[in-house]
Amino acid sequence: MAGVYLGFDYGRARIGVAAGDTITQRARPLGVIDAKDGNPQWNQCERFIKEYAPTALIVGLPYNMDGSSGALEPEVQAFAKALTTRFNLTVHLVDERLSSKEAEDRLRQVRQSGERTRRVRHGDVDAMAACVLLEQWLNATHAHSAPRTTG
Repeated sequence: MAGVYLGFDYGRARIGVAAGDTITQRARPLGVIDAKDGNPQWNQCERFIKEYAPTALIVGLPYNMDGSSGALEPEVQAFAKALTTRFNLTVHLVDERLSSKEAEDRLRQVRQSGERTRRVRHGDVDAMAACVLLEQWLNATHAHSAPRTTG
């Protein structure tokens, strides 16, 4: 479905958030939702959802490199279920393997280009990881809807 989507990179202390759309199939990091022992500050989450009015939500599901479930998988499943229940939105789960590594690489490139001068913080990585996993989902799910050109 066309529209705006929010991506979430779950963590016990911070949950990265990004917004993206099906038209550009690009996402941008928005920030983080604070969490305490894996319990998100739901009011912060609600603010993002009210502001962006997403079509659906995308949550990164942690897998190990061998494809087995990561240690946080049950918590992520619970978070995804809570999002569906609280906000009455569809939640899609996406493999987030290597999203944090790619996020760190992207942030390093931005800093080296001079666009960003301050140090990269943990929250920056979390938000960029949400951006990475959302873009992966947008590209995989909506590749067929991209405009085609002929030469």
